Amino acid sequence: MPPAATVLDAAQAREARRAHEERADALTAAHRERKARGEKHAVEDFLFTYYPFSPARLRRWHPGWEVAYDAAADADGRGRSLIADVDGEGHRSWYLDSPADGPDAGEPGGDGPRILRRADVTRYLSERGDALGFMTRLLSASSLTRRRPEFGCFGLHEWAMVHRVPEGGQRHEDLPLRLSAAETDAVVEREKLVCSHIDAFRFFTPSAAPRNAFEPTRETQVRHDNPACLHVGMDLYKWAMKLSPLVPSALVLDCFEHARATRVLDMEASPYDVRPLGYGMVPIETPAGKAEYVRRQRALAVRADALRQQLLAALQDLPGLTGVPGIAG
Repeated sequence: MPPAATVLDAAQAREARRAHEERADALTAAHRERKARGEKHAVEDFLFTYYPFSPARLRRWHPGWEVAYDAAADADGRGRSLIADVDGEGHRSWYLDSPADGPDAGEPGGDGPRILRRADVTRYLSERGDALGFMTRLLSASSLTRRRPEFGCFGLHEWAMVHRVPEGGQRHEDLPLRLSAAETDAVVEREKLVCSHIDAFRFFTPSAAPRNAFEPTRETQVRHDNPACLHVGMDLYKWAMKLSPLVPSALVLDCFEHARATRVLDMEASPYDVRPLGYGMVPIETPAGKAEYVRRQRALAVRADALRQQLLAALQDLPGLTGVPGIAG
């Protein structure tokens, strides 16, 4: 491992963690309050049901693999842990502790050498190397500089998920359809389905799946993920979480915020009527609705690509990256 690019003392690390926790808490407050009341939200709950990450996990602060920090920041004055992922012996999961040396060693005559805590890159490469290779290839291949974005899907994946579904059988049973079931089916049948994202396509109904231009698979995902696809953009949150603790938590929260903004368009363009929840409507079954969808999709694709490049940049100098399967030097 090369020396840490940045070393935070205990006070700096505590402040960084506090700022992250406050931001994460603000982003998840409404969801947590609804869950405590037993309420569901068809738009926002998606980020906590489709993606297997709890608000508590999103709240965990990670400075990124290039940053080391004083391990004392994770304990109170009595040595009791202040964070959930520290075990009874004081070790933080997916982190390595080592005595500081040189100018980082601490004051002479203190309680011993200062202990610096840093992401355990070796363990990550050993246990998650295959996954890291897949994520890096996928992020690189789906960049706007590597692949031309396609803007002709118009969010029809949500429509294909309710095609010929019996009354009350749709995924979001608490939301009414904007059109009748017959009219909704007719939209699917007259439009061209060109969904390229496996995790959207796999929810197509049996009657809609054969209408798609091709059949995306996990094996072909790296070749097919469309930089303009809403689900590809939302998935940046998933990859950022899976890349923790290698990437900084501020970037993870940026990806979460982007996913939440993208989910709004995803549902406003869906066959469901989300206006009672305070959202608008993008009627993609009309020329005007299609134009609005593409306009907003373009803006989201640009933002997604900026986040994608930040994720790749955070991994660029990772030691041993060239040894990960599927990653070129």
